[in-house]
Amino acid sequence: MDNRENRILIGQIDYTNVWPIFHHFHPETLSRRVSMVTEVPAILNRRMLEGSLDLSPISSFAYGLGHEQFVLLPDLSVSARNAVNSILLFSREPLERVINGKIALTNTSATSINLLKIIVEKAYGGRPTYWNSEPELTSMMQESDAALLIGDHAIRASWEDHGYIVTDLGEVWKRWTGYGMTFAVWTVQRTFAEQNSELLSEIVDAFATSKQRSLSDLKPLINRSVEHIGGTSDYWRHYFSNLCYDFKDEQQAGLALYFKYAYEMGLLKTEVPLNIWSDNKLTRVKE
Repeated sequence: MDNRENRILIGQIDYTNVWPIFHHFHPETLSRRVSMVTEVPAILNRRMLEGSLDLSPISSFAYGLGHEQFVLLPDLSVSARNAVNSILLFSREPLERVINGKIALTNTSATSINLLKIIVEKAYGGRPTYWNSEPELTSMMQESDAALLIGDHAIRASWEDHGYIVTDLGEVWKRWTGYGMTFAVWTVQRTFAEQNSELLSEIVDAFATSKQRSLSDLKPLINRSVEHIGGTSDYWRHYFSNLCYDFKDEQQAGLALYFKYAYEMGLLKTEVPLNIWSDNKLTRVKE
């Protein structure tokens, strides 16, 4: 990978659910020149896998695909202890009645797609037909029994009076496994981590500071969400309060189970260890 004239490229997911970690993150204060690349998860996933980004939050499943080239940043994730409110399946009938039907998948995130497949096929024993679609609920449901939306598309659709049953996949996962679900993780290219340990410490500290500041005062995030997405202050206060941005033992255990099931179903070709960059500049491998 070239050094892009010494520019460090950091990805940023274009969804409200990552705002707490980025809202007070100021790349201009870092000791090296950094450029931000804001995209939907699918594009950031691809760019990290191809090596054209140095560091980025990506879908948890994308980490599973590229774990040999990635290191996870400590204590950063987008997780849910129960319901997530933005990974939603819309259907005309309850989930157990559509598990053998036709399901439209959003084309924006691998983690949620594979979480749905694990739930439908492993937990419920279903064998549906899947097809990929742009994230627009009306067109998705024209020829489908159910449709998966994530992020801000799911949030907006959940406010509409469409009459569909709305199933929160985070809630289903929790009820089935007893664990919360981690949907996104912060990853860095292993080679970058090995060559830039001091800068990476700076970046990790800056993200941690942003997370702490955001969660100690949600009002700026709530106001920004109402302005840009819509909805009420009460909705967004509940939304942000319900998410978990840690990546501690509980989140790691839930993600390890997700990877185990994905491997057993053939969605991943290998088992996936959690390679976590630690404060003493060494990579800690969790089996």
